[in-house]
Amino acid sequence: MKIMTPQNTDGQTTETSERRISVGISSCLLGDNVRFNGGHSHSSYCTKTLSQYFQFEKFCPEVAAGFSTPRPTLRLIGDPNAPKMVYTKDSDTDVTETFVEGYREHLTTLDHLDGYIVMKNSPSCGMERIKIYQENGHPHMQRTAGLFTQALMDKYPLLPVEEDGRLNDPALRENFILRVFAHHEFRHQVATSDNFHDLLQFHSRYKYLVMAHSQSAYKNIGRLLSNAKKQPLHTLKEIYFAELMQAFKQPASRKNHCNVLMHLLGYLKRSVSGGIRQDIESVIHQYRRGEVTLITPVTLLRHYLNQYGSEYVKSQRYFEPYPAALGIRSNL
Repeated sequence: MKIMTPQNTDGQTTETSERRISVGISSCLLGDNVRFNGGHSHSSYCTKTLSQYFQFEKFCPEVAAGFSTPRPTLRLIGDPNAPKMVYTKDSDTDVTETFVEGYREHLTTLDHLDGYIVMKNSPSCGMERIKIYQENGHPHMQRTAGLFTQALMDKYPLLPVEEDGRLNDPALRENFILRVFAHHEFRHQVATSDNFHDLLQFHSRYKYLVMAHSQSAYKNIGRLLSNAKKQPLHTLKEIYFAELMQAFKQPASRKNHCNVLMHLLGYLKRSVSGGIRQDIESVIHQYRRGEVTLITPVTLLRHYLNQYGSEYVKSQRYFEPYPAALGIRSNL
């Protein structure tokens, strides 16, 4: 098991088998029998694939709150902006404070994580679309996150969080894993450094990934770094990281990928023949039309850039934002 961790001086990718990325996860997704019915919701993708790269740290907020297993089902009721947790068949028993107390201290210990995978449809752990019921028994139109997950996202707004069910969508799966690796790399390569050069080197590697996700963020971050001397380094890094993770929240579009690929093709203008560049451009257009997946133009372009490109372009994280062995771009 190897993880990309760029550590050498020129920004090139190195590999190590010594460190997996710390990622939080709902206990039931690892097969623990902690669900309300005494069962689990084992995710084979998490335990068989992602566990090669992620060191999972499991937690069940309902068990932490002392609720029994099995237990009566829970639901959220009341004000959509401040819902309460009750038992489905006993809405007069408010267990909100008991539930919150169960995870309150745990929530303060998670700043070392680079991602979190939560259980879908749970009033505790769901990330979105969780129903909040009115007194008449009908749900509000407004939906929310589970109480624990909402508290998690409020405390760590830049932490990549995703539901297990959404990981079945290739674009959402790719987006989450990309964010986890970017979050991890920034924390270990930039956040702990007092050197402005490390921030510039990081951005130098990530700039085309940013461009693929958000043209506006690409421009905003460029302006931010060009005016770097106007604020302390720690403030600059905080603003940069927030801009970066916000840009990566939205999956990259096919149009933006094509724009990036054409920019990268420009680095071959003086080193390969016009015929080869036309062939590569043709494959890029095939991807734009949906005839091939993203891995095809990326692999072709990278082949020629590895031979004829500069060290700068070869170091671009765009080419491998996560381990290639995951095979993610073969489905995009």
